[in-house]
Amino acid sequence: MPNIKSAKKRVLVNNTKAQRNKSTKSALKTALKKANIAIETNAADKDVLVKDAIKKIDQAAAKGILHKNNAARKKSALTLKANAAE
Repeated sequence: MPNIKSAKKRVLVNNTKAQRNKSTKSALKTALKKANIAIETNAADKDVLVKDAIKKIDQAAAKGILHKNNAARKKSALTLKANAAE
């Protein structure tokens, strides 16, 4: 454990940010899984779920949780899969 006051604060702030990032990543993974399952089963609401997943990807990229190229790759793959299923 750090002794300096600013170092103690950094530990607290980093823990808070790590929890926030973990929450966002988890929500992103859940949205991607739901979208992929909807595409595979040809569900009626697949377009809504794909749109939601793309929104989550964009949000994660905006917050710096995903690199912009990684986000673009995920969105492209999801869109291609959705279009191929139609």
